Amino acid sequence: MSDTPAAAPQEPQAAQADEATEAVRPGFRSDVTVELVKHSAADSDVLWAARVSTAGEQSLEELSKDPERSRGLINYLMRDRHGSPFEHNSMTFFISAPIFVFREFMRHRVGWSYNEESGRYRELQPVFYVPDASRKLVQEGRPGKYVFVEGTQEQYGLATRAMRDSYVQAYAAYQEMLAAGVAREVARSVLPVGLYSSMYATCNARSLMHFLGLRTQHELAKVPSFPQREIEMVGELMEAEWARLMPLTYEAFNKNGRVAP
Repeated sequence: MSDTPAAAPQEPQAAQADEATEAVRPGFRSDVTVELVKHSAADSDVLWAARVSTAGEQSLEELSKDPERSRGLINYLMRDRHGSPFEHNSMTFFISAPIFVFREFMRHRVGWSYNEESGRYRELQPVFYVPDASRKLVQEGRPGKYVFVEGTQEQYGLATRAMRDSYVQAYAAYQEMLAAGVAREVARSVLPVGLYSSMYATCNARSLMHFLGLRTQHELAKVPSFPQREIEMVGELMEAEWARLMPLTYEAFNKNGRVAP
């Protein structure tokens, strides 16, 4: 008979946790997605809202007219910062991005509505952000006067390895707690801000212009901005959708320095 002690039987909960960890493998992304799911937004919305001040009920005639004929009025409103006519429209986007992007996003409160998926009510999926080689990694300079430059191959390798290892470990701990019966709202505490989440974000053109003025860099901007690249990626995709819906308003925004009226 061998003197080697028999292995202790594995606890049922621990076995379940191991099975859960093996069954779920994290995925990694470097992109963001933006989908325009609903809208009521057109250049004519700016015109009837503006003309009610002088035309009253006759301003409703703008609904059947070509807004191209009033390009000058839209530019005037933008240039002189008569902002309220740009609020009478709505766009709803479905956005998938890392949690740290949403935490910056929700600094924008005026003219925005948000609903995000909840880690209290659903099991969060193991999809995590890892930057690709196009993402500049190294910050040089002091706060308020810095630039980002390309990272070395070694730095990219380190960032990728460290992020992936951390994500795998964190999600395994999350799965282990869920398998043991720990509530989702407690277990989610171990998950990092690099986890992808999704939300609906609804805004109007004026609030979107303010967002774009702060969260994108553009050669036509009068006021410089230094956004984190990942939220800028979201902004660029939203901007493309808005430009298609309200081309005259978008043209005036760029023509007047990308400053929200």
